[in-house]
Amino acid sequence: MNKEEKVKYWLDLVDYDLDTAETLYNGGRWLYVAFMCHQVIEKVLKAYWTATQDAEPPYTHNLERLAMGCGLSQEMSEEQQHFIDLMIPMNIEARYPSYKEALSRGLTPDYCRSIIDRTKEMQSWIKSKL
Repeated sequence: MNKEEKVKYWLDLVDYDLDTAETLYNGGRWLYVAFMCHQVIEKVLKAYWTATQDAEPPYTHNLERLAMGCGLSQEMSEEQQHFIDLMIPMNIEARYPSYKEALSRGLTPDYCRSIIDRTKEMQSWIKSKL
């Protein structure tokens, strides 16, 4: 794949994951809404990385590392940086049940709607820089 095809690959995954977050929201699966939003941000950062860097994006789920490594963190507002920090623990893929339970307690329908909306804003902002 060339660079453009790789960026498109990441962006296609971003769109799919955002749709999945909305579906999970409609089903009341709050923990997984947050997880999918983390995935959206991770993948849009990897799309930006792929478009702007010579090296492939690293195999990491650390949003802060991705944002810094591709140079976007310097362009982010304080609010955007705070949102990245807020989303880091939402990568629940391999967490223990007690961690998931503790995280779930703070994930209300209103909070999850806010996470989706802020994820969409972040995704649009990063895409606009491509």
